[in-house]
Amino acid sequence: MDKVFIKDLLARGIIGIRDWEREKAQDILINMTVFTDTSRAGETDDIAYSVDYSALAKKVQTHAETAARLTVEALANDLAKLCLEDGLVNKVIVRVEKPGAVRFAKSVGVEVERSRDE
Repeated sequence: MDKVFIKDLLARGIIGIRDWEREKAQDILINMTVFTDTSRAGETDDIAYSVDYSALAKKVQTHAETAARLTVEALANDLAKLCLEDGLVNKVIVRVEKPGAVRFAKSVGVEVERSRDE
């Protein structure tokens, strides 16, 4: 299976369980690996047979910035579902991180893996 990836997509949104986290947007770092078959797109050079990573990134970023989820687990699950709405996506791995959320750690987060057949 082929992979399309989006690396270090930055969103700014409300995420967290503490009162102060609910008041001000924070950085949310998103990484995604989308599993798809790129052979037809490669043979035809036609975008219609490709996952539109630009449109996918915009959709994911918009959701992350507006969802105001309490947990990174919930947000990661949301984003995986959004990716699987694209009929060309068979499986996705989504990693959601909150940089600087834990003292002495560069980042903390969650990675989920979802497939169309789940």
